[in-house]
Amino acid sequence: MMKITDLKPKMVWNYFHEVTQVPRPSKKEGKIIQYLEAFAQKHHIAIKKDEVGNILMTKPATPGMEDRPTVILQSHMDMVCEKNSDKKFDFDNDPIETVVDGDWLRANGTTLGADNGIGMAAELALLASNDIEHGPIECLFTVDEETGLTGAKALQEGFMTGDILLNLDSEDEGELFIGCAGGKDTQAVFHYKPEAVPSDMLYFRIDIKGLNGGHSGGEIHKGLGNANKILVRFLFLLKKNYAFALCEIDGGNLRNAIAREAYAVIGIKSSDKEAVRVLLNTFTADVENELKHADPNVRITMESADKPAQQVDEITTEKLIYAMHACLHGVIAMSHDLEGLVETSTNLASVKMKEGNAIVVGTSQRSSIESSKIAIANTVASVFLLAGADVSHGDGYPGWSPNPDSKILKVAADAYKRLFNKEPKIMAIHAGLECGLFLEKHPHLDMISFGPTLRDVHSPSERIQIDTVDLWWRHLIETLKSIPAK
Repeated sequence: MMKITDLKPKMVWNYFHEVTQVPRPSKKEGKIIQYLEAFAQKHHIAIKKDEVGNILMTKPATPGMEDRPTVILQSHMDMVCEKNSDKKFDFDNDPIETVVDGDWLRANGTTLGADNGIGMAAELALLASNDIEHGPIECLFTVDEETGLTGAKALQEGFMTGDILLNLDSEDEGELFIGCAGGKDTQAVFHYKPEAVPSDMLYFRIDIKGLNGGHSGGEIHKGLGNANKILVRFLFLLKKNYAFALCEIDGGNLRNAIAREAYAVIGIKSSDKEAVRVLLNTFTADVENELKHADPNVRITMESADKPAQQVDEITTEKLIYAMHACLHGVIAMSHDLEGLVETSTNLASVKMKEGNAIVVGTSQRSSIESSKIAIANTVASVFLLAGADVSHGDGYPGWSPNPDSKILKVAADAYKRLFNKEPKIMAIHAGLECGLFLEKHPHLDMISFGPTLRDVHSPSERIQIDTVDLWWRHLIETLKSIPAK
């Protein structure tokens, strides 16, 4: 069976393999920072680290290229940590298990971390090489992109010096990105009164499973199922018809991932058991029909559960279900500037029971228009405020406005056409990139973002199309070689 180390370009894949063996959850990048520091020492590369852990390595120009402008190559070192519920895996300590699956590389039951480990691998291969033409380069590795972009936010002026930045965090080979959406998080907290569970009820666990999940920016337009929305839809129907006790509820994990799984533990009267099963069967058939193209493997089950220690009070149960049911999820508006681009969206990301008798609902909003981003965040907030929840917003991050006159865009586009005899697509992306934050502090930067083809990132189905890595790598090398003198 073919292994990751058998793939070409060998140098890039070897470094990607090394990166996958180092645990690197967001906000826990200590081990990957140590790996990068050891790499720099081994290859005698200049390195510096800032207060939050961002790493910058510098490499001088190859002979004859000293008159070229300094280029910053940038990727983030953290990864989204998602796994299937039946997979035993410790993201803090275990290496990713990679599998060559036909034309794709994936992980065994977890996220792969190609977002953005493949960008890191390309930078490391470039730094370690001795036969690639390039001007002076700075390789920037940022921390905590996935849960707050705190690395990019904390970047100090002067840490990097180049005027051109190549972001290596895009997911479609042959597409050059020149803009991205901004984002903002909205969190709602319900405080409930724990109550004793009735002795005359039967208890069941309702599970939503089998959904694809995915990136809440790049895949929000695909009509994928959201486990949280499906769960509260059923609970809403249940509440309209039968008395029940809500004892547990949990769904989704990360603000930037569409929820794949959710469950609730409920109590119902024994006399209602069969009627509730019929209601669930009918509901399941409806959901399967709705998602037969976008998410055909959805599963909804109802299994007996042990009697819980307590239940959520009825008033909070009602407010939580109504608010989550009313909360928008999905595409809100499409762009009028770029055909096919999502302009504004919102993701009902997670619901978690926390210590202190709190139920926390996490959501995230995105838009390429700042005022629309604020408006949809306030719309989501309004739903939860009306339900009596405590609502707060994260700081958010800015979008990146497209510059079709970018000089590095022309260089990269011409390089692509020379290599492959076709034009690349010039795009903007609905997902968030760190570029907007870089531009705030370095308004002179000329930037593009590009990468190989990834699919289903932020989910255990994440995979990378093997042959596109070679195409992207060749394009990156040709672009660096083609940047004109100052």
